[in-house]
Amino acid sequence: MLEKIKSFIPQNIFKALQPPYHFLMNLAAALYYRFPSNQLIVIGVTGTSGKTSVVYLIARMLAAAGYKTGFTSTSVFSDGNREWLNDKKMTMPGRFFIQKFLRKMVNNQCLYAVVETTSQGIEQFRHLFINYDVLVFTGLYPEHIEAHGSFEKYQAAKGKLFAHLKNCRTKYINEEHRITKPASQLKKLDLARVLKTIIANGDDEHADYFLNFWAEAKMAYSLNPQVSLTSLFEKINSEAVVKDFTLIQGTKVEASGSGTKVTVNGQLINLKLLGEFNAVNALAAAAVGLNQKLNLAQIKSGLEEIRGLAGKMEIIDAGQNFMVIVDYAFEPEAMIKLYQTLGFIRHNRIIHVLGSAGGGRDKARRPILGSLAAKYADLIVITNEDPYNEDPAQIINQVAVGAEKAGRELNKDLFKILDRREAIKKALELAKEGDLVLLTGKGAEQFICVEKGRKIPWDDREVVREEIVEKMCIDK
Repeated sequence: MLEKIKSFIPQNIFKALQPPYHFLMNLAAALYYRFPSNQLIVIGVTGTSGKTSVVYLIARMLAAAGYKTGFTSTSVFSDGNREWLNDKKMTMPGRFFIQKFLRKMVNNQCLYAVVETTSQGIEQFRHLFINYDVLVFTGLYPEHIEAHGSFEKYQAAKGKLFAHLKNCRTKYINEEHRITKPASQLKKLDLARVLKTIIANGDDEHADYFLNFWAEAKMAYSLNPQVSLTSLFEKINSEAVVKDFTLIQGTKVEASGSGTKVTVNGQLINLKLLGEFNAVNALAAAAVGLNQKLNLAQIKSGLEEIRGLAGKMEIIDAGQNFMVIVDYAFEPEAMIKLYQTLGFIRHNRIIHVLGSAGGGRDKARRPILGSLAAKYADLIVITNEDPYNEDPAQIINQVAVGAEKAGRELNKDLFKILDRREAIKKALELAKEGDLVLLTGKGAEQFICVEKGRKIPWDDREVVREEIVEKMCIDK
């Protein structure tokens, strides 16, 4: 219905109406659900990559420490009682979803809400009526440039979230970390004040931009031994330096095919997650834990329990004699980190099934993804992902250009297959014992988005399982 209405409104008028529409819708939602975030300790996580993993690590760590926690993310939702895959194809869904979900967390007696907060969600005012307490910045590099207009505008969109922190109402908690309204000024002495806090990745070149925003407490986390409080202070304004400013130092990162080890403030944490990038994600979660008065033993125990996240380096085992991994990565930088992680896994050839994250956005990265696949993978199958209103064949061709310029030959070590299931089937046909088949771009997403707002039910993990079984039956 919404798509039909859009078709009758001139594009310039539609764009002009969007900001007030989004603002009023989000205000109405907050009013209707009675501002539920005022009754929760809210942790917002933003950045170009790592957001979803950091949200999950924080939520699981807090829950393991005994604090009931709900969360929203690109991959998974949790209302504190149960978890399920994100079936909205949006990280921060609108139309009252966020406020309704926060109210459900309150009703389920959650103490914490961890909210993955995106730049596009911020631009649509979905953050404005959330009373955040802690903001986590995971890192920033050029992404969503076409949507925002420039990298500076993309960074500024993230900055709006941090500027919002100063307007968020003060909260007090009791010994159980439950939000409590003090009956009088005297009663406030019996409660702990939740300090409005900014936590930033100190290894990111843009950390100072976010640390310059107002906060009552600030933290940075780093794996770089050259980073210190002194070096951080040199990059931010003197008025941005607060008394409660802490550096969380991670050291001795060891990545292997079975997991990742990282030492946080002297405490060794044995993650069951693959990839050095997960050491950084765990460090961000540990910083939140320390900020919320968890001790290192609680942080270690909570993080070590986590065995994986749906659609994030997820291994699919249906009895085949080769490995299959499904991952959400679709940005060039995230893809490089993913390939580096695969280096720790024993394999023969890499057969990569990839697309380009979706139509209508960041077209410049398409040939880059193709050239990266040509550099790291032995065989490449380029296919449809989320074309929206673009021609999927054109998207595939633009990705293939990068691979062909890097020396790949069509129908020899490079294949273009429009139907995603057929592309997966082709990759599995090519796979031999000991090979590694990599599916990227969708992760655990539950739909393929096509023209006119239509969504086709989909799950890379289920489709590849079905096709593996089919392949093994044919082989037998």
